[in-house]
Amino acid sequence: MITFDRVTKRYPDGTVAVDDLSLEVPTGGITVFVGPSGCGKTTSLRMINRMIDPSEGRVLLDGVDVTTVDPPTLRRGIGYVIQQAGLFPHRKIVDNVATVPQLLGWDRRKARDRAMELLERVGLDTGLANRYPFQLSGGQQQRVGVARALAADPPVLLMDEPFSAVDPIVRASLQDELLRLQAELHKTIVFVTHDIDEAVKLGDRVAVLQVGGHLAQLDDPATLLARPADGFVQEFLGRDRGIRRLSFVPGEGLRLRDDLTVPVSADVASARGTAEPWLAVVGPDGGPLGWAATSGLPKSGTFEAVPLAPYGTFVRGRDSLRAALDAALLSPSGNAIAVDDSGRAEGVVTREVLDEALVLAAREASRVAGETRAGEGPGEAGGAREAADGR
Repeated sequence: MITFDRVTKRYPDGTVAVDDLSLEVPTGGITVFVGPSGCGKTTSLRMINRMIDPSEGRVLLDGVDVTTVDPPTLRRGIGYVIQQAGLFPHRKIVDNVATVPQLLGWDRRKARDRAMELLERVGLDTGLANRYPFQLSGGQQQRVGVARALAADPPVLLMDEPFSAVDPIVRASLQDELLRLQAELHKTIVFVTHDIDEAVKLGDRVAVLQVGGHLAQLDDPATLLARPADGFVQEFLGRDRGIRRLSFVPGEGLRLRDDLTVPVSADVASARGTAEPWLAVVGPDGGPLGWAATSGLPKSGTFEAVPLAPYGTFVRGRDSLRAALDAALLSPSGNAIAVDDSGRAEGVVTREVLDEALVLAAREASRVAGETRAGEGPGEAGGAREAADGR
């Protein structure tokens, strides 16, 4: 566990970067520091590995004040990932990853074997091992940076806006990869970002900091979105926080209709009498191919000859109500196709079912928002006042 005990960072010119910060980072979870520029999130992270020392207060790592530990020794037990990876440009990828194990005294073969193992674990082809950083894409370099941070198997991983310099598609892929790795490794991760969407996707807990280094709220993502602590947090979360909150509403309970799918090999005559305006056409492997408008079906033949409109899918049992709603918005039918993990269509969620689910989600959000912190507070994760431990 990492503990910030009334930590303040004040610079010689009087600037206060972090002001009386008290919070705990639980072992084995991801805690995200998020906020606008100048809120002290990176300063707070760097005080954990002593790249910056506090002016007042203590940062404790498993009960030990980090300022009592020699900085190089401390840092060898903490993984660190920064923007644009920070790789050594003159060293091959495998040697970049093997850096910390070799500093810890591992022999060259063992360190390189560990590096090759980690390249695979972070989703990189080991054929890249003998290339140099400039020969890799930005996303590949960030994966190498994560592998290097994990090389000595540190219990703590610090990540300072590691995905901010890559495009949105690569960024989403790297976020998914981090969540997959964390499910396997259970590291204690402190992650810094200015992006609230990234924070609520990755964080088990999210600490919202405001300019001047004040902790505005500390909560799990669902509670944060449902019940912002004050006007600053509400404004920072944005006007679409209700839509974001749907990411925490499971989509597995949505009712499916199995009469709105049709095989592509089916005769169009079988669908001509239906009152439904759209049918989801599925291929021989069961995967969706698109939507067929029943008003324009030919007089004969199969659905192979029917023009198909775009469609959206969500994975039933895994994806959220937000994913189901997004799938419906991508479809001219306004319906969402539910698929299993292998991509086979399981049925269709209609607009009516989605409307019912949205009403229930809105009622639940109103109920949670109406609860007082004193009566129904979320305990240790219940915002800045609770995190301050009696301040």
